[in-house]
Amino acid sequence: MNSTLRDNGMLGFGRRALHQSRETLQRVVGDDAPACLQEIGSATGEDVYRAFAAWLPRHTAVEDPGELDAARLGEVLSTFFTEMGWGELVVERIGMRGLELRSSDWAEADPGLGATYPTCFLSSGLLADFLTRLAGAPIAIMEVECRSRNDEHCRFFAGSPETLDAAYDAMAQGEDYLSVFGG
Repeated sequence: MNSTLRDNGMLGFGRRALHQSRETLQRVVGDDAPACLQEIGSATGEDVYRAFAAWLPRHTAVEDPGELDAARLGEVLSTFFTEMGWGELVVERIGMRGLELRSSDWAEADPGLGATYPTCFLSSGLLADFLTRLAGAPIAIMEVECRSRNDEHCRFFAGSPETLDAAYDAMAQGEDYLSVFGG
């Protein structure tokens, strides 16, 4: 994996540095920190996708990420993100229009933080950009559970921006948000 990282502009960045970046941005820019972290994550998505495209043929029989069988997506993404140091992902379909990505060891989460809301902002931007490149269509990410607020998992929803907007609205109104995904 090291040559894949190096060849695609990636470098090592420890969990503590990631957590400190969030803490520093929150202290310095306050309420704008989540948007800053999402933007940084989005900028990271292209490099991570390039590393994935280079990694994929060496670990599967698939040359082009666009040809990856949907049935193998969860297994392949979990292996890749685990090897990258982000954590193991469980990927499952939500209805016809969404994915759930769940991790019990996601790198950006800080279980000692005691946050009141999900805090994996950089990951949300990274995953949105990465999955947009993989899908060839705009994909948005919404974190709905987070280990930083003592949830068991970090849990992200992925889908079109319109689908996630509708899911967010349904959640805010206490309605069945899963039906938005076309169950």
